[in-house]
Amino acid sequence: MAEGNHTVVTEFILLGFTDNLKLQVYLFMVFLLIYLLTVVGNLGMIVLIWIESKFHTPMYFFISSLAFLDVSYSTIIIPSTLMTLVAETKVISYTACTAQLFLFCITVTAECYLLAVMAYDRLIAICNPLLYPVIMSKKFCVLLVCGSYFMSCMDATIQTLFIFQLSFCNSNIINHFFCDMPPILKFSCSDTYVTDVVHFTCAAVLVILTMLLILISYIGIGITVHKIKSTRGRCKAFSTCASHLTAVSMFYGTGSFMYLRPSSKYSLEHDKIISVFYTLAIPMLNPMIYSLRNEEVKAAL
Repeated sequence: MAEGNHTVVTEFILLGFTDNLKLQVYLFMVFLLIYLLTVVGNLGMIVLIWIESKFHTPMYFFISSLAFLDVSYSTIIIPSTLMTLVAETKVISYTACTAQLFLFCITVTAECYLLAVMAYDRLIAICNPLLYPVIMSKKFCVLLVCGSYFMSCMDATIQTLFIFQLSFCNSNIINHFFCDMPPILKFSCSDTYVTDVVHFTCAAVLVILTMLLILISYIGIGITVHKIKSTRGRCKAFSTCASHLTAVSMFYGTGSFMYLRPSSKYSLEHDKIISVFYTLAIPMLNPMIYSLRNEEVKAAL
């Protein structure tokens, strides 16, 4: 259907990774394995925390929330990724594309806030251990997680509305394996300046706000740990933060590279590789990070 010189787009085509059939089969098997490991690892972590009473603490409540988010955004992304590797048409409807982008924004943004909340949790546990159970009550922990979702829904709503008010008149081909902001902005025939500014501002505010909280938390932790006289005591205090720091470094490193740039700087082929890491690999690795580097979890397993 035409409107002036523009055609109303009702569906998109996801190009995926390659047209090579042998490589498609190989990638399909690899990504399916990654997804199965992600689901088993994260759901296993959630079940373990739920059934073991010694894990009914704020720290493990947040870890189980992180595992839920990892399963969620993997499930939002991987089905369309697998579809681009086996389907002939590789078509995704306009509605499905909008929903995928919106839900992906919610889960990824919520993970940013949750990682900041987890840093605050470690700050209270190490710097104020006597008041820790009082401050980090069950009600307050639930409130922090709900607040993370509320803020992420606000962010996702704003960004999705701005992106899908653009016109897509020249093409409906998305050079990516799912509906992400950079490739959608790249092929829009509208002036994307305002949307670019909104997208960059939302990403910058999110990263600065959450990273500032993480930085302040770890400065406080560092000051407290420095006052501990025994080397063993210092190592024990820092050991509870090692997994979190690893998760933060991986997630923020790749996420900042992807989204803290104007659309003119996007390189879609290179960005696909980065996207694979933070959408597929990190959700698979997080359960390993939080289990292999945690003596309590290893003992329970």
